[in-house]
Amino acid sequence: MDRLLNVMTILSLGLIATVLFSVRRSHIRVEYSVSWLGAAFILLLLSLSPRGLNWIASELGLAEPSLALLMLVLCVFLVVIYRLSVVISDLKDANIAMAQRLAILEFQIQSLNEK
Repeated sequence: MDRLLNVMTILSLGLIATVLFSVRRSHIRVEYSVSWLGAAFILLLLSLSPRGLNWIASELGLAEPSLALLMLVLCVFLVVIYRLSVVISDLKDANIAMAQRLAILEFQIQSLNEK
């Protein structure tokens, strides 16, 4: 169990460093980095508190705290992925609306040129 917690601590610190580096280099926008940083800090807190994991495992009826950790990791990343899916859907809708407005403007310019 200790080895798993140490690996999770290293991975969460690596994720924090990667996200901060990406924000600094403008590879990822700040508003999207917040969810990734939140997920990484949650994982860091979970990996640093074995007593909390034991309590969560007992509340969920799991025999091993490592199962609780893996389940919580999955839930955290599902939330992040869902949030990003919502953002992508909004961007797609905005892109469609912008393409329609552009087509209308092109039609209006073409009709003005014909007159």
